[in-house]
Amino acid sequence: MAASRAALTRDDLKLKVTVQRGRLDGTAFRVIRPARPLKNGALYKAPHWYEMYVDRTDGRRVGTLMLLAARSPRSLIYLPMRTTPTAPGIGWDNEKPFDLVLAHRAVQFRPSRWKQLRERINAGNAPRELRTASIPARDLPADHEFDPSERSHPRHGTLLRQAVYAETLFLTGGTTAFREAARHIFAVTTDGPPRAATELYLPGGCNYHVCRSFYDWQDLVEHGWNQFHVEFSPRWAR
Repeated sequence: MAASRAALTRDDLKLKVTVQRGRLDGTAFRVIRPARPLKNGALYKAPHWYEMYVDRTDGRRVGTLMLLAARSPRSLIYLPMRTTPTAPGIGWDNEKPFDLVLAHRAVQFRPSRWKQLRERINAGNAPRELRTASIPARDLPADHEFDPSERSHPRHGTLLRQAVYAETLFLTGGTTAFREAARHIFAVTTDGPPRAATELYLPGGCNYHVCRSFYDWQDLVEHGWNQFHVEFSPRWAR
């Protein structure tokens, strides 16, 4: 029996989050993370690209956090993904698990300071506030492809810049950039279930042929970045 296409509902754009505040050298930083750990959302660094695996539920949590980053010019969005149970098919190319931090460019946070801030917010006595993040459905762009010349135009604003520190990938950009990334992730979670019900699983490459990439090749060559590839995988941990 084929799986449904899992259309979005209003609940898909709501998420329980934990809000924390850490201070470095007299400056306070606001950090938002999912209130419960991801179990079926993982990020790995292969030699020349980043690979994110998501099931429908956690993929939509990640997409919602991308939309939250677009609306949070004063916050860091932290996804602790190194401790997620290992996704199926990992290990054939020396992949290493990575955490992910989403930072609106207005935050102006230096990634080199992340390890120190992470230690402070992860301390056992660090205060935490539980909240519900709710994103308007209009924030999620319609799923259509841009012409590569439009994507590379400086005014288009869809590029997420990359930096790596302390086993963490930082993606930094503006509102449009994070909304475009969320569009790709939600598309994978929508198209993935029916394809997984009928297609062959391909370990190590484009599971069920349901995947998206954040960058076109011109972006990578120009900036010296690694591709960010998102693949659908049915729930692998409970």
